[in-house]
Amino acid sequence: MVSRPHGGRLVKRVVTGKRLEALREEAKELPRIELNYDLAVDVENIAHGVFSPLEGFLVQEDYVHVLYDMRLSNDVPWTIPIVLDVDPEEIAGVREGDDIVLVYNGEPLAIMKVEEIYGWDKKEHAKQVFKTTDTGHPGVAKTMQMKELLIGGPIDLIGHVPSPSFEKYLLWPEETRVLFREKGWKTIVGFQTRNAPHRGHEYVQKAALTFVDGLFVHPLVGWKKKGDFRDEVILAAYEALIKHYYPKDVVVLAVLRTAMRYAGPREAIHHAIVRKNFGCTHFIVGRDHAGVGNYYGPYEAWEIFNEFPDLGITPMFIREAFYCKKCGGMVNAKICPHSSEHRLRISGTKIREMLLKGEKPPEYMMRPEVAEAILSFDKPFVE
Repeated sequence: MVSRPHGGRLVKRVVTGKRLEALREEAKELPRIELNYDLAVDVENIAHGVFSPLEGFLVQEDYVHVLYDMRLSNDVPWTIPIVLDVDPEEIAGVREGDDIVLVYNGEPLAIMKVEEIYGWDKKEHAKQVFKTTDTGHPGVAKTMQMKELLIGGPIDLIGHVPSPSFEKYLLWPEETRVLFREKGWKTIVGFQTRNAPHRGHEYVQKAALTFVDGLFVHPLVGWKKKGDFRDEVILAAYEALIKHYYPKDVVVLAVLRTAMRYAGPREAIHHAIVRKNFGCTHFIVGRDHAGVGNYYGPYEAWEIFNEFPDLGITPMFIREAFYCKKCGGMVNAKICPHSSEHRLRISGTKIREMLLKGEKPPEYMMRPEVAEAILSFDKPFVE
């Protein structure tokens, strides 16, 4: 059975009909806060239930609970603070209880009721969320550039964030739930990625797919660090993989518009919750999931799931795959008895180096059709 939304109900804060006209009119008179792209897509994700049970940006009590307990104040698991940062000057005339309009690219996007305005400690935030205050960590660096105050309260969506390149891949939880039901899928495994697929990813997905009805490949599009694959490259690579190497009708490919936070274990839980809202019953957790550098242990993102028996989605921990010359295929350490001299490891760094030189990685690392799709782009990586 398609999973129940996190917190029991799929949030819908999208305004339609006559109320939409009225709120758009009202928006003309309200104080305005201009949002960047990441915050704008957070607003849409809240409104469409991607971040259920959140109805808006976190108020202080929830923020503190998430920071220290990894749960909302009502004890529902939640690990990444979804917050709206502002400068004091931006909200100089705004009081708690007031309505404001959140604007993106000059267009009204949402009306927000400001329930609370509060200060925060960026270093403490970084220490709790990222387990480090080192600004070499991209999530910490981004946190330190954020503004002085946070404002919390519910939002009502009255606009849309256009994404011309991804519009056909953009599905909301309400839509995927219908789609999965129409396909007759009762069990669905979600796969989070910020990479073009190599043979190791394919192995993990197919291993999981053996036990469920369908696979939901859900790459993250949005802010990424330098050297990551560009969004359109990831999608083209997956299109090639699905077309040539998956049976018909076992995969749904859609995008999740949100920034990578690189918060390791906490973000693994967050990614699972989000896929639960899309209807997934299972979620593949990568080794060093959402990690960066050496900030997290290799299996820390697996261990954190022990703290959340009430998560409501089943994590799938599938070991890293490699090619064994003696086995004659992709395997992992649990099923391959052969020594390291027979094993060819798949190195993401090596794949990147080869692609940057315009070379196709060997077939044991990456399918040729996938490599061709990537090499059809002049600049496949974020610069």
